Amino acid sequence: MINNLLKDKPTKLFLIFCSFFVANALIAECIGGKIFSLERLLGLPVHTFTIFGYPGLSFNLTCGVLLWPLEFVLTDVVNEYFGPKAVRRISYIAVGLISYAFLMFYIAIKVPPADWWLGSSAQDGVPNMQDAFGSIFGQGMWIIFASIMAFLVSQIVDVTVFHRIKRATGEKHVWLRATGSTIISQLVDSFIVLFIAFKIGKDWSWQQVLAICVVNYTYKFVMAIALTPLIYFLEGRVEKYLGKETTVRMKAAAMGKEEA
Repeated sequence: MINNLLKDKPTKLFLIFCSFFVANALIAECIGGKIFSLERLLGLPVHTFTIFGYPGLSFNLTCGVLLWPLEFVLTDVVNEYFGPKAVRRISYIAVGLISYAFLMFYIAIKVPPADWWLGSSAQDGVPNMQDAFGSIFGQGMWIIFASIMAFLVSQIVDVTVFHRIKRATGEKHVWLRATGSTIISQLVDSFIVLFIAFKIGKDWSWQQVLAICVVNYTYKFVMAIALTPLIYFLEGRVEKYLGKETTVRMKAAAMGKEEA
């Protein structure tokens, strides 16, 4: 049976997409604890600015945003060929495994450390390995919950907007349904994660939440536009791999239509 499954090209492709989607989401969550300067990454001077009256802002972003745009690109490609049920399925799998991973991180932090291990990296500038381990893997529960909820809701929004645009435009304007759905879903993602983690969790002011939301969303908006050619490239590779007849049939099925 497994041989038959692996010989089926659409099945193989879905397994590849699903594996990368879940791994990419989990890695993004794990590296999200580091904040980096986008200006310095690009070799630009750091300038501060004010939004909604909240001063001192700059493009300081979580490292997770380096990978999340790929997640939404892959969502659109899977949506195109496998439909909304497939996107929801891999989203639920990702959320389940991310939750499992953070549970294991929590357990790993709480188990008692070996005495010799605590100071084993003192010569490298890490005087207490337990504190270092806990600070890296022990993200706040509000942040974890916010990130998971934002991811799940934004995926559902992405799927819904994508298919509504496709129903209106047909097979034309791939860029519109792919980029449009990403732009809208990323706005939802940016707001939900900040609202739950920092408005509810840390009682930030609305002014601060909305100001930082604008900064984060500006980056995501630009990346959604910049990665549009990647969607065309991936869809071209998919159609070359599966063949024209198979892709036409899959697209029709993804839209809930009879096979062409």
